[in-house]
Amino acid sequence: MVDFTNLPTRKKAYGGANGSKLSVVYDNELYMLKLPIHAVKNPNISYTNSCVSEYLGCHIFNMLGVNAQETVLGTFEYHGKIRTVVACKDFTSPGVVIMDFASVKNQIIDSASNGYGTELNDILDAIERQNAVDAKALKEHFWNMFVIDAFIGNWDRHNGNWGFLYNQENDRMEIAPIFDCGSALFPQIDDEIIERVLASKAEMNARVFDMPTSAILIGGKRANYYQVITSNKYQDCTEAVKRILPRINLEEINGLIDSIQPLSNLQKRFLKKILKMRKELILENAILK
Repeated sequence: MVDFTNLPTRKKAYGGANGSKLSVVYDNELYMLKLPIHAVKNPNISYTNSCVSEYLGCHIFNMLGVNAQETVLGTFEYHGKIRTVVACKDFTSPGVVIMDFASVKNQIIDSASNGYGTELNDILDAIERQNAVDAKALKEHFWNMFVIDAFIGNWDRHNGNWGFLYNQENDRMEIAPIFDCGSALFPQIDDEIIERVLASKAEMNARVFDMPTSAILIGGKRANYYQVITSNKYQDCTEAVKRILPRINLEEINGLIDSIQPLSNLQKRFLKKILKMRKELILENAILK
């Protein structure tokens, strides 16, 4: 746990709706420091575990062979209170900027919806028709991301938090590292809820089969990860499951969870169990079918 309180800061500002963000210099590199957000959905806790989710989610993406931003977990003192925060390495550079998928989707002149429209068929159409990067590689990246988001239970992967790096000097684009995983892994669940959930098979199953849903829409409704993946309706999704599933090493992931100091033993137990269940009941089930 790194103490980020007194690090040098920079004037660079970061957008996004989830919490306050500072630009700091850590280990001679520029990082975006994300502070925890208020737990509006759970009045029993003051702040969510979104910073832990960001750290853990990005590390899991990297473990599974999908490039994600580097994250460092730490603390930050503000008005005498110490918060758990996460530092996310800034992967932009002079002349190289982030461009979200929504911006590229907006270039499809006769698209059925605007850039932020997340209807699945419209997204897949935009992937085929965009000319920023190779369409086959982008489609594979999208489904890899969808499958891992299903594994870690990310309910907020919309068109504004994934995309590309644009080089302004040579007009070239490449797929950006995965970022913004703070909505994964049930960041607003507290120990009281966890105890109830762990004691109930129905409650655990609900957090595999019913929640969280994806920000991707199918027919105007948020997609159910379990239903989409186990239906094998989308061949490219099934191929992504075949790629990702053999890379999941639960022992390695459990070791990472155990190393996270701010988590209680109960929280660690819950995360290990829910990831095991989501692996077996969603991803392995898709292959069995």
